[in-house]
Amino acid sequence: MARIRTATTEAADDSGEAPAAVGRLDLGPLPNFVGYLLRRAQLLVFDDFISTMSSVGLRPASFSVLAVIGANPGSSQSAVSEVLGLQRTNLVAIIDSLEQGGFARRKAAKTDRRSHALYLTAEGKRLLSKALTLQAEHERRVLGRLSDDETQSLLRILTKLVDG
Repeated sequence: MARIRTATTEAADDSGEAPAAVGRLDLGPLPNFVGYLLRRAQLLVFDDFISTMSSVGLRPASFSVLAVIGANPGSSQSAVSEVLGLQRTNLVAIIDSLEQGGFARRKAAKTDRRSHALYLTAEGKRLLSKALTLQAEHERRVLGRLSDDETQSLLRILTKLVDG
């Protein structure tokens, strides 16, 4: 069974017996559950990502929005929201932040003036370029324990899981 690697404790429980050292706790069936392992992996990946992107002020969702707009200039907010699985209200706040920072802009869509087309500004394109460089460094660190074949297998399996 997998073990949690944390500090140990000497405290006794209600029975008066000293508990097992925290670093030696048996996780029971948890290591056999995809949700548990995905969540642990997500925490590891997000911690490194957030630390990496702190120098450019991007969080995971903001980075994703920036990347999608960069790859799809003129997309609607609805399309970006849908493809990323973000609630529209959350996307609006992210777009507002990117606009206030001078990284993105909204323009009335040519086909539907009630809708907005999204574009990166020149500064937004520079930010995305720098963020993609940081993302590559982050990926090298996070995937450093895996071979190239294992990395490709992991990506293929996760894509199959996500895309159904």
